[in-house]
Amino acid sequence: MANLKIFVSSTSYDLGLLRSHLRSFISNFGYEPIMSEYSDVLYNPTLHTHTSCVHEVSNCDCLIVIIGPRFGGTIIPKALTTIDIAKAKASSLSTKLLESPEKLSITQLEVIKAIEDRIPIFTFVDTKVLHDHNVYEKNKLKPILDQIDFPSIEKKETAVYIFEFINFLRHLTENNSIQPFSRIEDIDSHLRKQWSGLLQRLLFEQRSKLGEERKFDFLTKQIEDIKTAILTTIPSDELKETAKGAIHFRGVIEFLLNFEVPEIEKIILSNKKWEEILLDMEIVSLDQTNDSRLSSFSRPQVVFLRADNTFFITRYRIEILQRMELDWEAFHILPQNRKEAILAAIKDAFPVDSENNLKSVRYINDNFENYAIKYEIIEEIKEDKIINYARRPKK
Repeated sequence: MANLKIFVSSTSYDLGLLRSHLRSFISNFGYEPIMSEYSDVLYNPTLHTHTSCVHEVSNCDCLIVIIGPRFGGTIIPKALTTIDIAKAKASSLSTKLLESPEKLSITQLEVIKAIEDRIPIFTFVDTKVLHDHNVYEKNKLKPILDQIDFPSIEKKETAVYIFEFINFLRHLTENNSIQPFSRIEDIDSHLRKQWSGLLQRLLFEQRSKLGEERKFDFLTKQIEDIKTAILTTIPSDELKETAKGAIHFRGVIEFLLNFEVPEIEKIILSNKKWEEILLDMEIVSLDQTNDSRLSSFSRPQVVFLRADNTFFITRYRIEILQRMELDWEAFHILPQNRKEAILAAIKDAFPVDSENNLKSVRYINDNFENYAIKYEIIEEIKEDKIINYARRPKK
């Protein structure tokens, strides 16, 4: 089994002793430290060492960044091609650091790459630097800022880049924990607790998942038995096919009925593809979030963003919605009379109480970005699961 790879990012000249200690600390855990000065980074002879370091970050499982008094070396311009600046700006509410990306340090570029790849980051800031950062925050809009000497910063001209790097990390929409340290032991203690907590959570989630799978298998078997018993009592083949269809397609049909948009039944009975139906409802993209403050749903939710930036929220995970899309592909090719009969059967049992808290879809008539900022919602958007229907050509 491959060891956990942990990238250590910091300036080397002033933090050599700390980096050496971290190497031993990580190795004693049975993990593999990745540190540039120990030849852990593959230096491709066709690339600059800065670019090689950034590429190596993507091969790691987590990253530790130490922010001290030195800024470090400025990156070469070509190294900027390894990251997506627009994506980096979208990840934080404080982006002054990225206004002049050519002035970033190699350490900052490594961290930005980790953010882009959704790699867990453990950030530690020297307490003296953090104290001067507070002074900077209180004075950064004053004309005297460039006259202030910050005792913890080695070179006066680099202070703003170090402090804005801290701001960038503090205001990330996720993965933004920052810990002060004054002794090496402070870092050791925090990492021990965090890594232990992550392992404990993983074991708990595995136990919970196993229990849920067993319950699901049991309920699935019971439901199949009930379906078989009901269908055997229906004498007519036509009614039997309608009953089968109502059972098979109930999830996707009730899901669409819950949107309560004009002419939804006409949309359901159309011969359109799934993405075309969502476009008819002015839905342009789907984003998944795990933040329970968005609604009363305790599970991960999917936001259906409309063209006017208002949105629907559903309690279903995106994996379930993808299965619904497959069900729809089977439903929409049925004969029209069969579809009408199935829709009528499902509608008869469909709850009409609009105040029902168990509804699977709710419409929120508010701008999603404003709503997220207002309630300080932390989105966990999985880039590989974003579906943008506005960019799909109609078939």
